[in-house]
This record gives sequence, C-alpha cells and structure tokens, in this order.
Amino acid sequence: MAAHNDPDADPDPDVGAREALRLIGADPPNWVPELPGVDHNVVIVGGGQSGCAFAWALRRAGIGEVSVIDMAPDEARAGVWLNAARMNVLRTPKTLPGPELGVPGLSFQAWYEARHGADAYARIIRIPRQDWAEYLHWYREFLAIPVRYGTRLSRIEPAGGLFRLHMESRQGSAVETARKVILANGVAGNGGPYIPPELTEHLPRHLYAHTADDIDFASLRGKRIAVVGGAASAFDAAGVALEAGVRAVHLFARRATLAATPISRVRGYPGAYDNYHDLPDTMRWHQAIRYRRAGSTAPTDAIERVMRFDNFHLHLGTPWPVTGMDADEIVAEMGGETLRFDFAIAGTGYFVDPQARSELADFAGEILLWRDRFTPPPDETDAYLGAHPYLGAGQEYLEKAPGAAPFLRDIHVHNPAGFVSGGWPIGDVPSMKRGIPTVVGRISRDLFLADLATHQRRLTADVPPDFTEELYARVTSPMR
Repeated sequence: MAAHNDPDADPDPDVGAREALRLIGADPPNWVPELPGVDHNVVIVGGGQSGCAFAWALRRAGIGEVSVIDMAPDEARAGVWLNAARMNVLRTPKTLPGPELGVPGLSFQAWYEARHGADAYARIIRIPRQDWAEYLHWYREFLAIPVRYGTRLSRIEPAGGLFRLHMESRQGSAVETARKVILANGVAGNGGPYIPPELTEHLPRHLYAHTADDIDFASLRGKRIAVVGGAASAFDAAGVALEAGVRAVHLFARRATLAATPISRVRGYPGAYDNYHDLPDTMRWHQAIRYRRAGSTAPTDAIERVMRFDNFHLHLGTPWPVTGMDADEIVAEMGGETLRFDFAIAGTGYFVDPQARSELADFAGEILLWRDRFTPPPDETDAYLGAHPYLGAGQEYLEKAPGAAPFLRDIHVHNPAGFVSGGWPIGDVPSMKRGIPTVVGRISRDLFLADLATHQRRLTADVPPDFTEELYARVTSPMR
C-alpha cells in the first residue's frame, strides 16, 4: 500500500482494516443467557493492550455484557507505553503476533504500512514505542472498545456463584456483579513494585522512585542520580535521565557481568510455546530457575543508549550499598569510597504476593501457589518463584484446599504472575497468541456449561421448517 504522505495514497488508511472485518463477518450475537442480579458476564481489569484484545476476542466469541475498567484517569495515562515504559523501541521482534488475534488487517504491520508504506516497515528492526502506543490507540478506537477509565477495583467479594466487585470512580463507590473476572492489570497485578530496603529504610520517600513511578526527569536536570538494577528498566531510566541533562548517572548491578543470555528464547518455537502448560511441573520449574539464574537481559540498544554519555558510570558486582543522609544528599559508602547523589531510582522489578493486593484480600490465602504444589530439588529452591500462583490450563486461580474456594476458577490471570505456570511474562506481546484464545475459550466453556439447562432447551427447541411439501409437489412422481 502506498505511503500515507504520498499524494497518490488512499486518503483512508483504514480501508484495509475495514475490509478485513467485512471478510470475517459480523460479530455473533450474545449467546449467554441473562441471569437475574448479574451486571456483567465478564469484567476485564486493565484497559491496556491485553484488556482491549480480550474485549474484542470475547465479542468475537459471542460473549456479551463485557466491561473493561482501568484505574488510570484517561487513555493517555493508562498502560505502560506512554508512562513507565521508557525504551525507544520495543524489546520484542516486530513480527510477533499481537492483539490482531489472527486477523492480518488489524496487525501492527498492516496499520503501519497503511500510513507509512511497506518500505518504511521493512526498514524498522523493532517497533518504536511511540508508534506502538499510537497503534494501540487506533486499535481501541477502530474496534470501538469502551474502557471505563478512572475506575479502580478495590475488592472482589465472592457471593453465591458471582463476584460483587467494589469499584471506586469519580462518581463515588459502587458495587457491580460479574460472573468472570480477567486480571489484565500489568506487572504489579499480583503484588507490587519491589524497592530494596537499603532505600526504603534509609531515605525519605521524595528522594527515590521505582521505575514504575511517574518520574519527572526534567526536574532532575543537573543532579546526580543513582540507578539500582541491571535489567532493561534500569537502563531505560538511566537513558532518559542522561538525555534529560543530569549531571551524572551511576548504575549499580549486583552481578559481576551484565546478564546477556536470553534463556527464554529457546522455548519460543510453536511446539513448546503452544503446549507449555502441559509440561511436567519439574520442567516448568527448571525453566523458571534457568531464567532467574541467567538474569533478565537488557537489550543491546538500551546499553548503547547510556554508553554514549561520558557521565554514565557502571558499577558491576555492586549491590546498592547501605545509604544514609548528609543534609539533602544521599550518601553511599562503597569500597572505601563515598559517593553522593541527589536522587535514586530502583529498577529492581516486582514482587509477587496476592495478599498485597486489596482486591484479592478476601481470599488471597486460599490461592494455590507454586510452593504449595511443588517441592523443587534442594539446588533449585527459590522463594520468589514459589510465591507465584499455580494457574490452571485457562490461566485461572486454583484453590489451595479442594472445595474451600471453588470460585477461584472464575478469576483468570493475564499478568506476569503467571510466569512460572505459563513460561513467559504473561501480558507481554509474546503471550497474546496463546493466552488470549486460551482464556476466552475457557470462559466460553465455563459459561456454556454453567447454563447447560438453558442451552439444552435451546438446542432441543422446535425448529420451524424452511419450506413445506408444496415447494416440490409438482415435480413429485406418485408412489407405485
């Protein structure tokens, strides 16, 4: 397709996407029976890339009464791509299937080529972050996916086969009921940002931030910055700080060398990817341990981004030292040397603990965790991995004690807490091709079987004939 800025280009870049929707046909009507006291068949928590893709996939499955909520006040502040994500380009290959869910005309490639041309797409190695954010905005608008921004889920209350969802919004508090919940709520969805105690116990809160925070980098201009962590988010934050004109950035990584081996790449082929949940627990745990021990790798371009600056300093084999304060300065003692900083940024990832989430508080202790289900060999013990929920085949919570919390199967997890169970950081682009159809298929099955009596009546109902014998009477030979 011609480039959008070409005077001979089609002035409507969405013509291909509209044709793709025409070819797959109209959305099927909602087949889920209305039940008294039910506001929603499914509530999706999180209106980012996964939440919107779920909404469309459920629509295509004929499941209606679906609501998407997001605690961000508006679209610009929802998700990570215009906020906590600070990379210049995505970390994943541009060819990965994404929220188009098998419809090529809705893919990033189709969207990008419709606006910039096929040659422009061929030239990009990985997708620029701003372009990805723009594509996701288009996706939501083009498919008319409503998201209720400024709505926070504060509590999931199991109640007689349903969930009473306690919501907080601009309009105040409200309770809505749902049969199913999908947690597409990002990296902190089953825990929260991890900040080392060396920061939290020694520094006032205004002098440090986590990479998940909304950091005002412009205000750091001319200041000395410490960044803790050696993975991608730490390097991305360091890069933005340097580009904002800070005086210096010192990055502290606890490993003697930067993690450079992308262990997860070996399981990216379809056989392993599509059937990962059916692997024995021993194999899934070992894959998670391999990843943990190899470390989370920062992309080459993220490292090169900071190396362009002479005022960037990398400290390897150096966990963040015990800190203190001297007037308004952060003081770090390291190897007999005293370093002083004006601000610290923790690029130290996230912890997993369902009990830390207020919306899960009613039943967090009932959720089956990997440490409850699997005892690893002594040389593979890992408390962090053990705290991850042990998810079912439909990415649903399972109950720790059989029969104690059967409602947990109606909460589906599409956030990185499913890493040990699913083998990928669930919620990222690589997890969409498998995860979204899997969850939607399970929801469809569960809702259908839950209303089986209604469907049995529908399936055995009288069907009026399309025609009578009069249609063919004149050509019928009499029986002999």
